[in-house]
Amino acid sequence: MDKRSIIGYLLIAATLFGYMYFNQPDPQAIEAQKHYQDSIAAIQYEQELASIKEAEQRQAQLDALEQDSTSLLFNALKGEEQFITLANDKISLRISTLGGRVCSATLSDYNDQQGNPITLFNETDHITVRNSRRGSEELYNQFYFTIDGKENNINTSELYFTPTQVTGNSVVMRLAFTADKYIDFTYRLLPDSYMLNLAIEAHNMQGTLPGSTREIGINWDQLLRQQEKGFTFEQQYTNITYKLADDDTDNLSERSNDKENIDEPVDWVAFKNQFFSCIVIAADEFNSVSLSSDTINEGKGYMKNCSASMYTPFDPSGKQATDLQFYFGPNKYSELKASNNLSINEDKELQLHKLIYFGWPIVRLINRFGIVYLFDWLTSWGLSMGVVLLLLTLIVKAVVYPFTYKSYVSSAKMRALKPYIDEVNAKYPKPEDAMKKQQEIMTLYSKYGANPMGGCLPMLIQMPIFIALFNFVPNAIELRQESFLWAHDLSSYDALISWGTSIWPIGNHISIFCLLFCVTQILNTYYTSKMQPNMGGSPEQETQMKVMRWMMYLMPIMFFFIFNDYSSGLNYYYFLSTLISVLIFIYLRRTVKEEELLRKMETFYESNKNNPAKRSGMMARLEALQQEQQRLLEEQQKRKKK
Repeated sequence: MDKRSIIGYLLIAATLFGYMYFNQPDPQAIEAQKHYQDSIAAIQYEQELASIKEAEQRQAQLDALEQDSTSLLFNALKGEEQFITLANDKISLRISTLGGRVCSATLSDYNDQQGNPITLFNETDHITVRNSRRGSEELYNQFYFTIDGKENNINTSELYFTPTQVTGNSVVMRLAFTADKYIDFTYRLLPDSYMLNLAIEAHNMQGTLPGSTREIGINWDQLLRQQEKGFTFEQQYTNITYKLADDDTDNLSERSNDKENIDEPVDWVAFKNQFFSCIVIAADEFNSVSLSSDTINEGKGYMKNCSASMYTPFDPSGKQATDLQFYFGPNKYSELKASNNLSINEDKELQLHKLIYFGWPIVRLINRFGIVYLFDWLTSWGLSMGVVLLLLTLIVKAVVYPFTYKSYVSSAKMRALKPYIDEVNAKYPKPEDAMKKQQEIMTLYSKYGANPMGGCLPMLIQMPIFIALFNFVPNAIELRQESFLWAHDLSSYDALISWGTSIWPIGNHISIFCLLFCVTQILNTYYTSKMQPNMGGSPEQETQMKVMRWMMYLMPIMFFFIFNDYSSGLNYYYFLSTLISVLIFIYLRRTVKEEELLRKMETFYESNKNNPAKRSGMMARLEALQQEQQRLLEEQQKRKKK
């Protein structure tokens, strides 16, 4: 590194430190920010106190109602909690008479980390967290409805239901106020499905509820269990997702606490883990939706505490039932798409499959209409998932091979022209002639039919496919708990080498597939750098190129610390993909002869030198840009001489 480069780097560092120093907040700004944060904390504290006071007042009302035999809620406040089970071949649900709610969901086709049928939630879920102002706080699952009453508001979490008309896959949970005044909650579990229908229908409640009652409130709090081995990786795919009516899906933050109030109508709200979700769906729509998600520290057995409150139409006369649906099941693309056809509103497109995030629009299209069907086709063969990923990688590489070949040949052409480029470099040794040199090199490329941008477009075409698989593999539930070689679960990290204590930044294990991926990435960087033509340049440019090459070698080391916690299936795919890229390069290096390419380009030049073709496209734009830069440079030099 020469003296000028060292001075340049020192100036850059000085500029950064100067920027940080002069842009640091002054004491008044710091005090204002502190005051703002204290104000927010005070507001939150007041809200917490108001919530506690409201709960105490509500409890006092309930205590009084339990003693008042004339109260509408008198009969519903007394009872004993019982459980009704609805089950099919895929799922088992427990419905409690206290609140008439679904309090447990267990899937038959999937196991937890202990090998038992996986439970998404149940009535025993509970955690105690520390609160800076109120000390400890109890978190637990609850799902209840609220209806405005004339005398007292109806909150189903406090009331006992009576099960009637119990059959194999349906039950009517009756909230009886008097013999002829009641609200029926009819649950029906669909056969061979993860979908549960709920119809809420009032009977003779017109005089009991205010005439203005047109909505029923839905309140849902749930602790999302940690279902997978890797907490950090699962957390990246755990969130609250919702779908706007007649619009696309959106979600709250995965990595931090988040809240959102949605003014637009919503079709459904999902509490989503990496591979499983609990979704509530409106036949009409949800309004005034308020969502919040709080992260839970690792080691508690839970990922997040999620809350949702919303409203949906309700008819106190009973002429029109309020219809809802629930999906308690896997985030499997084919299963979610099939569940769209079970909508209780034929005019509504649920689009539950959009719950699975497949990336940006163009990447999403590649996954939904290409990778998903290819993966399902390979999976149907009954092969090991490791073999499926191998075949998937080979097919993808075969699809992009023509672009890879074109990119390599384009670079090989420029390397073959190196003797001519060296002559141009020798012709213009002075720095002030740099524009003339670049312009003549571009003219040289054009004469011999080489395109310096020819290798970029094929690489850009491959990038969406590369990113598509980055989004697809972690969402493929088929990889869950599937073993291959030393990896016991392709959906989580492989820990052939592990230790008890977490060490930053590597954690408590070394993922072998991640290590293999990083080693092959270094090899790929080595071969890729050899493929780049040396176009010559000033000593400063040469120094910059060397720094860039070293940065490329440092990237795989950075990848190791990033991907060590990622799923072994994803690292295995990257290892295969990179290894195949290295093998393809070695094959092309041996089969594509630069001497033959040079002879072909010289033949092209001889046949076209008397009838030069009109330049177009990128080459023409590059040459025009260089000519304009050369013109401006010459004018600047003339002004300096004057």
